[in-house]
Amino acid sequence: MQSTQTQPLSSKELEYISDSISNEDLLIKQYAATAGTTQNQTVRQICEQQIQNHSHHMGALIQLLQQHQQYAPTQPQ
Repeated sequence: MQSTQTQPLSSKELEYISDSISNEDLLIKQYAATAGTTQNQTVRQICEQQIQNHSHHMGALIQLLQQHQQYAPTQPQ
């Protein structure tokens, strides 16, 4: 039976989440740049949908970090 108690994230997990947030941010910026320059309405709509998708992903990752913030060590390890 698995424990349902929240465990602190490891430094490797935190690093992976941080990298993922950076990647999501980069994708949002790239889609926004493309949406802002394209003349094709279909491409613009796809870019806007992808911006929403990646914004959702980034929000979920940030929320995960916030949920685990109380379990983070107060001293560097």
